[in-house]
Amino acid sequence: MIESVQNKFVKQIKGLQQRKNREKEGLFLVEGIRFVAEIPQNYPILFYAVSHQFQNKNDISVYQKRSQVFVFADHIFSAMTDTEHSQGILAVCQKKENTEFHFNSNGFYLLIEEMQDPGNLGTIIRTADACHVDAVFLSKGCVDLYNPKVLRSTMGSLFHVPIFRNVDFISCISKMKQQDIFVFAAHLKAKEYYYTADFKKGCAFLIGNEGKGISDETAQKCSQLIKIPMLGQAESLNASVAAAVLLYEAVKQRLS
Repeated sequence: MIESVQNKFVKQIKGLQQRKNREKEGLFLVEGIRFVAEIPQNYPILFYAVSHQFQNKNDISVYQKRSQVFVFADHIFSAMTDTEHSQGILAVCQKKENTEFHFNSNGFYLLIEEMQDPGNLGTIIRTADACHVDAVFLSKGCVDLYNPKVLRSTMGSLFHVPIFRNVDFISCISKMKQQDIFVFAAHLKAKEYYYTADFKKGCAFLIGNEGKGISDETAQKCSQLIKIPMLGQAESLNASVAAAVLLYEAVKQRLS
C-alpha cells in the first residue's frame, strides 16, 4: 500500500489535475465507479488507483484483469483527487485523439466555439450523446476536454461520441457545406426562430462562447442564423440549455 505523498504515482496523479501535464504526458484521469466502468475495452489504461477503503469493500481483481492496480492509504488518495467526496477509484488513461472524419450528407453534428465553462462543455457533450449526434467539434480556445470537471459532467459520454479538438471551424464548415450539410448558428441577431428551420436533413449546430457568443467570421460562414424566443427579461440562455433546446428539436423532427 502506498502511504507517502512523495511516491511517484501520487505525484503523477496530482500533476494530471493540470492541463499542461495532461498535454505533456498524453494522459488524463477518469474518476468514480460508474465513470471507470464506462471506459471501453479498446481504451488504453495505464493503471488504476484505489483507496485502502475501496479495496476492503470491493473485489479489485476485476480491474487487475485489465491493468495494474495500486492501493493508496485513504488520506493519500483523498489528497490526490479533485472531488470533494471521492468514491475511492480512478483510472489513468492514455488520450486517444480523433484526427480523421468523413462527413455524412445526412449527418447530425455539433460545433462548439471557444467555450470556457467546464460544466457547460461536459453537459453539452452528454446531451449530444443522448441525441445521438454523429460528432462534436471543439474550436481552439475551448476549455480542455480532459479537465476533470468537464469529464465528470459528461457522465461517460466522452467515450460514446467522437470528439475532435482544436478544429479550424472555417475549414470544417466549408467541408460540411460541400457535403450539403446545413450549418445553423445560434445567434441573438438571427431573424428566424429555430423551430421554423428544417433539421431533418444533414445539419450542424454551432454554439458559441458563454460571454461573447459566436465570432463574426464564423457566423458569416454558416448557412443560417437561428434564435430561441426570449419572452422574459433574460437576455440569453445558458449555453448548455440553448444547445439542448436545439438538439432536441432536431431529434423531434427526425423522429416525426
